[in-house]
Amino acid sequence: MIQPSGKTVDHPKIREEVGKLCTRFPGEHWNKLDTERAYPTEFVRALTDAGYLLVLIPEEYGGSGLNILAAAAILEAVQAKGRNRAACHAQIHTMGSILRYGSPERKERDMPEIASGMLRLQASEVMEPTSGTDTSSLHTTARRDNDGCVVNGQKIWTSRAEHSDLMLLLARTTPRDQVVRKTDALSTFIVSMKTVQGLTVQPIRTMMNQNSCEVFSGEMHIPADALLGEEGRSFRYILYGMTAEWLLIATECIGDANWFTA
Repeated sequence: MIQPSGKTVDHPKIREEVGKLCTRFPGEHWNKLDTERAYPTEFVRALTDAGYLLVLIPEEYGGSGLNILAAAAILEAVQAKGRNRAACHAQIHTMGSILRYGSPERKERDMPEIASGMLRLQASEVMEPTSGTDTSSLHTTARRDNDGCVVNGQKIWTSRAEHSDLMLLLARTTPRDQVVRKTDALSTFIVSMKTVQGLTVQPIRTMMNQNSCEVFSGEMHIPADALLGEEGRSFRYILYGMTAEWLLIATECIGDANWFTA
């Protein structure tokens, strides 16, 4: 496991070791994967086994407990070697929403398995065909039933949905015409993709293989404990998670280096 290294900002040792790992997967390997439109399972497993995808998970759950600068150093080193960080970056940051807003029971149940790689949390369902980047205008709904919620809707450009065990799903839990602000009544759910009924995943063919999909929820039932945090408060939850994603994609860590624990 990667160990904390004081207040190091540039993390040269992490960059060096990630670079060495990348050399085990040469360009020919990636060209073959892209031709076959295949997911880089071996590369992601190697990063997991080396401890790089659990870098932001606290030590109490089996992670390294480092900050977002360390995560950025890992992904920048992957990209600098000409490899594809898009295949795995979500496994580093998506669980931040669970750490900040999840119940203690949820964290105790999921975080150790996410840290070990037994559970993949690589997918977030936010964008929709009719709303695009205007998250407040989404149409996917989650209505209560006796022992949970029933979800109906469509998401697009959900990357790595075929290679994820869990996903974060954003849905409207109160009709838009019944709220004061468009951002009200949006709730986040943690969906177990391998066991849920009513979920359909369709890959989208793109010029470059980004493992993107359309995801359809048709009368999809999810249990009550799938709700993350408070009902109707998830617009800020999503912004919180997206902030980490944007920082890591840009590999420019501006602001609080200990963002995940702030």
